[in-house]
Amino acid sequence: MHEHPVRLWAGLLFGTGLVLSGMTDPAKVLAFLDLAGAWDPSLGIVMGGALLAAMPAYAIARRRRPTLLGESLQLPTATRVDRRLLVGSLVFGGGWGLAGYWPGPAVASLLVGGIKPLLFFVAMVAGMAIHAWLEQRTENGAISVPSPDGRSAAPANQE
Repeated sequence: MHEHPVRLWAGLLFGTGLVLSGMTDPAKVLAFLDLAGAWDPSLGIVMGGALLAAMPAYAIARRRRPTLLGESLQLPTATRVDRRLLVGSLVFGGGWGLAGYWPGPAVASLLVGGIKPLLFFVAMVAGMAIHAWLEQRTENGAISVPSPDGRSAAPANQE
């Protein structure tokens, strides 16, 4: 896949939006998540604005075959809530609530500096590497994959 300057500009625009909206400030994020304390609803407004922008964009994207850059369009297709989604959501939300960061703002915060976003970023990359390693082991049959009824099934690559 060739790199296109539009990707760089889109990333810079996204990062700038995160900084301007306060999404890179862990104190502001934690104040948003503190419903019982000094709750700050302003990030909810930011998220609502993002949803309002994304909804028509997804509607348009669903009708297109290639992207604007001519590549194949890859939209999410999963429709059911499963254990992986629930665990991933809990890990994401837990990390967000504990650290005040999530991946996008953490990367944008690296430009501002400081040890906290750097530590979060290193932990995030390590978690991604561990996940990729576990996924590869599962695909190669090194880990037994349970069947839908809960019984242990044969390794993933065996009949």
